Amino acid sequence: MFTVEQIELAHSKIKSGAEFPNYIQDIKEIGVVAFETWVTDSHTKYFGNNEFQTKSKPKYAEMVIAEKSDTDKFNHYLKIHQKGETDYFTFCTHCAETGIEKWIVNLNKMTCTYYDKAENEILIENVPSV
Repeated sequence: MFTVEQIELAHSKIKSGAEFPNYIQDIKEIGVVAFETWVTDSHTKYFGNNEFQTKSKPKYAEMVIAEKSDTDKFNHYLKIHQKGETDYFTFCTHCAETGIEKWIVNLNKMTCTYYDKAENEILIENVPSV
């Protein structure tokens, strides 16, 4: 099975959201089938085959997630992040500001789903191929 260290090595190669598809390909190759990232501190739970799970440590001090989501503003922030205009921490700050509590990436379906604090799906997008 894979380790958090292997995942973090793959993640360290990413400088912006524009490189996200490469990261997804790298972690898929080591056996990750899904992951759930919590915006509050960026800890992530990774899932593999046969119910394998591992979890990363928080990446930064806890952020407060807005109670009400702002879908339009979030979509704007996501687009600029995907173009490479913001780094990961800035994107997480924008998620917190717009009420995004977490996202779940399913590597079998190649989707990324963003959720608010009430577990409502805010956006489901397809992860682009490399």
